[in-house]
Amino acid sequence: MPLFAAIKEKPVLVVGTGEIADRKIAFLQRAGAQVQVVAEADFDESQIDSVVLVIAATEDRELNQRISDAAQARYRLVNVVDDQPLCSFIFPSIVDRSPLLVAISSGGTAPVLARVLREKIEALLPTSLGRMAEKASYWRSHLKTRLTSVTERRRFWERVFRGRFASLMHAGNETAAQKILEDELDNPGSTGGEIILVGAGPGDAGLLTLRGLQVLQDADVVFYDHLVTDGVRELIRRDAEQICVGKRAGEHSVPQHDTNQMLVDAAKAGKTVVRLKGGDPFIFGRGGEELQAAAEAGIPFQVVPGITAASAVTAYAGIPLTHRDYAQSVTFVTGHYKADSTPFDWSHLAQSRQTLAIYMGTMKAADISEQLIQHGREATTPVAVISRGTRVDQHVATGTLEHLATLAKDAPMPALIVVGEVVQLHSTLAWFQHTTDTEGFGSSVVNLA
Repeated sequence: MPLFAAIKEKPVLVVGTGEIADRKIAFLQRAGAQVQVVAEADFDESQIDSVVLVIAATEDRELNQRISDAAQARYRLVNVVDDQPLCSFIFPSIVDRSPLLVAISSGGTAPVLARVLREKIEALLPTSLGRMAEKASYWRSHLKTRLTSVTERRRFWERVFRGRFASLMHAGNETAAQKILEDELDNPGSTGGEIILVGAGPGDAGLLTLRGLQVLQDADVVFYDHLVTDGVRELIRRDAEQICVGKRAGEHSVPQHDTNQMLVDAAKAGKTVVRLKGGDPFIFGRGGEELQAAAEAGIPFQVVPGITAASAVTAYAGIPLTHRDYAQSVTFVTGHYKADSTPFDWSHLAQSRQTLAIYMGTMKAADISEQLIQHGREATTPVAVISRGTRVDQHVATGTLEHLATLAKDAPMPALIVVGEVVQLHSTLAWFQHTTDTEGFGSSVVNLA
């Protein structure tokens, strides 16, 4: 039967002086126990009479049996480390967000599995939960005088724990969070929603940030792009509404101003709105435009950065963006820009000993190659086209700048172009390999020298 025991200032006996005993002692001391430590040779059964818990952490099985028998004869709870049959209680794996604690136990049958589950739960629970629990404890007495029914109080806490209050506590802005509580108490439901811009990373769901995962679990509605993979979407809260507002060249897509308005309208309806974008939303992702619309509408917002494609897919392809022998700088460039925008400074981009990471550039690959060579970059400069990077069907084509248009032709999307001497390291450092998928692309390498 799972129990949480208050052992602050209570006497606890630990028999053993090794590394395992040290871990148990530290754990007990954090809980405020008065720990009495006895070496194996100094143990006497009478020492159990004045304590509430007994921990046997020795390597002597016969001694551990004697400690267990003596403790249970005196009706004291006893734990014998790594010997479940001798225990009357066991230590669970704990997720500590004091004063909030989560304990996981397999009843001693599979402690490693319990630790694995603890790691998963650790990823879901923000470190700010402890401060939120302390704030809730302070407000409980105030609520009882204002909200007289249990149902009213429950609904109040459901609203604030899922809304702007939680976001502000995570950000460390306790003053603003306090104001949200006061406003919610005076006028329930008046605090409204917010927009959270989240970078989904380049594709591999394992590259979603810890904060991004936590936010997806709190969302009421998620607006996502085509670049967001099914694996990332699987991490969204099951009952959250999901709406695709992605854009693809040559296909019907949602206009940007319509997307902006949808985000604002959902937040005004009091929802926690997540805008989920591939890569990092502030790197060629129009995230800034969407938050400008939120700011103009007076909607609170926050940003959760993501791993941008240039750093992620090159790492999975074994191409470091910088290297002391090949490149001292890296430039991120978009090959897709507004018609009325300022043309590229090709003379700067063509400088040697720098790496160019070009997003959305495959359709303009011929022009990119021509301009770089015309402005001084060697035609034999190594290049790579990395398609669907970090995914199981990742595809890497390498060659030289003069052949870039051929490499980019019909490359699976999304694709990143890399120009620079660092591409030479791909043949040595490539590590990410998967079997060919059912569509036939696979994790293959094409070389066009």
